[in-house]
This record gives sequence, structure tokens and C-alpha cells, in this order.
Amino acid sequence: MQYHAANTDSLMSITNRPDLVFERGEGSWLYDHQGKAYLDFIQGWAVNTLGHCPPEIAAALTAQVGKLINPSPAFYNGPMIELASLLTANSVFDRVFFANTGAEANEGAIKLARKWGRLHKDGAYEIITFGHSFHGRTLATMSASGKAGWDTIYAPQVPGFPKAIYNDIATVNEKIGPKTVAVMLEPVQGEGGVIPADIEFLKALRELTTARGILLIVDEVQTGMGRTGKLFAYEHAGILPDIMTLAKGIGGGVPLAALLAREEICCFEPGDQGGTYNGNPLMTAVGAAVLKRLLAPGFLSGVEARGQYLSKRLLELSAKHGQKGERGSGLLRALVLDDERGPEIVRRALEGGPKGLLLNAPRPNLLRFMPALNVSEAEIDQMIAMLDALLAK
Repeated sequence: MQYHAANTDSLMSITNRPDLVFERGEGSWLYDHQGKAYLDFIQGWAVNTLGHCPPEIAAALTAQVGKLINPSPAFYNGPMIELASLLTANSVFDRVFFANTGAEANEGAIKLARKWGRLHKDGAYEIITFGHSFHGRTLATMSASGKAGWDTIYAPQVPGFPKAIYNDIATVNEKIGPKTVAVMLEPVQGEGGVIPADIEFLKALRELTTARGILLIVDEVQTGMGRTGKLFAYEHAGILPDIMTLAKGIGGGVPLAALLAREEICCFEPGDQGGTYNGNPLMTAVGAAVLKRLLAPGFLSGVEARGQYLSKRLLELSAKHGQKGERGSGLLRALVLDDERGPEIVRRALEGGPKGLLLNAPRPNLLRFMPALNVSEAEIDQMIAMLDALLAK
């Protein structure tokens, strides 16, 4: 089937899409409407945990769609209960609220923290976030984000999000005041350039927030669900957050998100929070299938091993071409370039042939890699070879 401008003119222009249409995906590969294959190291922006069209998700959807799709969030359903139980059994949290997107989960975390502040902190509502952070595209989550330029697009911003400096505990301490209810951060700043929080910083942040009687919220929309080699990234620091948000990888490609909290933080009352599609059995059945695969013996250790292998190959590539090294955690990594040609490399990788390569440049001077968690070493080698040729040009 051929696609022309007339076919796409009905879509709002919200991003610069290339002139191709993807029609099929399998594992680490995508195929467009002309049959060209692309090695996908974006995977829907760290969404496709198990790659494109994994059998676990196909089976879960097929089985569930013939039983029950959405009875309304006003009622319990089996997959909702199963997934919530799996999440609490494998984390430090006690309760789960399901949503559809990371922004929605983070909006829920903001609401929960503010309500907790009203009940327990004399109306405190400010949540300290960080420069270069990314928490979503609602008005509140954009205001919470530290992405440059976002303070003016839909001004005025939602108030109550003072910004500290990432990995600088002193600046966090300086921002805490009588109106502070929480600190919220990504354990790895993905959109900010794949910048991991130092383990000692996370530990100091937990100590500081505990001492000052405020909440610690971890936004694990991108880092959660095995992406860093642990089920959740906070585990690397051995800390106990109060609230966590998940999305992207939890659904393995379908719209699913979650807000998790410890029992003593849960203060929503009936009517405070909701959503028409939240916790529907079709999506939560998929989430349960994905999580069971991640919990299978050896899966997460395999992610950690492949993350180390990707790091090693990127360091070799960096040394060969005189670049500035790599950074990241698990299978969320970045190659730091010596100039700002990242977007040009992304374009040439896509258009190159006979096979294309899908990469991402969240900053002009780096390339981000977010492959499927079950990517093979052979596919990593293939990506490195393709990128090697691009850098040589």
C-alpha cells in the first residue's frame, strides 16, 4: 500500500515524522510499507520491553479480549488484582493505582503528595524537582519538568515546583522550606541526556527527606520494569521511596501506567482520583504477562549482562572515533559525541540502506539507546557495526 501526503494531512502536526509508514514489527526489527527493515534501538522510547509483537503480549491480549475489556474502574477485575499483587510483592510499596500514561501517573503522584501535605504537613504543597528533568506533558507535569523552554509554551505554569541541581544534595537542602511536601526525581534523567543519579546522592536524598519529614517520589517511567538491570532503579541505592510511578515498559507497548505508594502515604478518598480506562483488564493482563517474564529466573541478570556488553561496545566505538565516552544504566545508555551532529546521525541511520537503524538524540551531542530488554549480543554487534560506518562518514 502506498501512502501520500493526502493520507497524512488529517493528522495534527506535532512532530516531524519521516516519509515512511511502519507496518510490521518483530523483536528488534521494524518493517516499513516498502518492506525495508530497521534495527530498532528506540523501541517506542523504552516502551517495548520485550521487543515488537512478543508472543507473551499477543497471547495475553487474545485471551483477554474474548473475556472482558473494560467493566469500568468502579469494579474489580481479575488482571487488575493480579498485576497489583505482583507489583507490591516485588517492591517496597503497598498500594497501586493504575493509569494509562506516565504523565497521568506523575500527575497522580503530585496529587497524592499534595493531599498528604494538606493532611499531615499543614498544607505543604511544593515538590522540589530538578533542572533538565522530564515528568510528562500535562500542565502540572510540564511545570514539574526542568526541560528548557517549557516554562513559556503554555504559561502561566502550575506553581509549586522549585528546581534543584541534579546530583547536588546541597541545592536540595537549600530549596526545602515550610511549604515543601516532597522531592521528585528520575533515577536516570532520560530526556535530559541519560544522566544517572549517583548512588550516594540517592542515599543522601532519602536521609535528607526523612530528616525533614517530606516525601521522596521516584519517577521510574523510563527506568522501571527492568530497564537498568534491576526491576526498579531505586533498588541500586537500597533506598525506600514513598511513591513511585511506572509507565512505558510496564505495558510492553500498550497504554499502561501505575502509581505506587507505601500504605502510610495513601490518603486518596473515593472521588479523589479516577479515570475511565484505568486498570482495565485488557491492559493489566498485558502488564501481568510482561512482569512475569521479567521475574523469570535469569531474565534481569541477562539485562544487566547485555547492558554491560552494550557499554563495552560503545566505549570501544567511542575510542575508535575519538568521541567522549558513554554513560547510562543497564539498557538505557548514551554515546557522548564530540560535536552536535546527533540529529544528523539519527537521520542518516534511518535513511541508510539496505537496512535502517533507529536511534534517538535527546541532546544534539549524544545518541540514546533503548533496545528491547531481550536484545541479543549479535543485534548489539550489528548496531555497533552500522553506527561505526555512520561515524566514519
